[in-house]
Amino acid sequence: MVLKVLPDKTSLSKMAAEQASTAIRNAIRDHGQARVVAATAASQFEFLDALTKMPGLDWQKAEVFHLDEYIGLPITHPGSFRKMLLDHLIKKTGITKYHLLDGDTDPSEVVRRVGKELTSAPIDVAFVGIGENGHLAFNDPPADFKTEEPYLIVNLDEACRQQQVGEAWFSNISQVPKQALSMSVRQILKAKEILAVVPDSRKAQAVKACFEGEISPMAPASVLRTHSNTTVYFDRNSAALLTTALQTSA
Repeated sequence: MVLKVLPDKTSLSKMAAEQASTAIRNAIRDHGQARVVAATAASQFEFLDALTKMPGLDWQKAEVFHLDEYIGLPITHPGSFRKMLLDHLIKKTGITKYHLLDGDTDPSEVVRRVGKELTSAPIDVAFVGIGENGHLAFNDPPADFKTEEPYLIVNLDEACRQQQVGEAWFSNISQVPKQALSMSVRQILKAKEILAVVPDSRKAQAVKACFEGEISPMAPASVLRTHSNTTVYFDRNSAALLTTALQTSA
């Protein structure tokens, strides 16, 4: 695992996008396509915007999988992760092969269908974030580190739901769905390469817990430390509570 601390969100997003584009380009060169997992949330927008502007990427040879989505939230809602993925990546690049998690239909059928597609071949690169409660995708603490199921139906904890209010996707916590569809922890770790984009001071406590504390289901993103080909990008704000020894500047 490599930790990189950049001065701000803009430089973080640019460097992460450069590494992401290299991973996609190499996968296409090596086996004709790139299978990508994409996270969507406010912290990912600048990174995704930078990625869509990277030159020389043949997006028609990319296949994109959705990381997580609320259950029962329509795609027209501003907080829908399907809507965010479409608006910030798919529509901008013209990607034609993608798999959305439809929270409006039978959750069991969605995780079965998309999970089957996901596990049909290896994932080349996964783009993830880290929540204010340390969650990875929607795997809130205590996260299931053992299940081999590719996607799960999960209950969202109060801290996770309150984060969505703080990001202004919902006006109060009662409007935030209590359940979601999420890629499992072990499935994320099966990606050949993982890039975690983690800006903003509101993530600093979670960053400290996940990268200086124990590897534990109570700090779900701490499991990234077990993956040999993971790069985590921080800005100075999100890395503010890390020890000097860990603040390896890019």
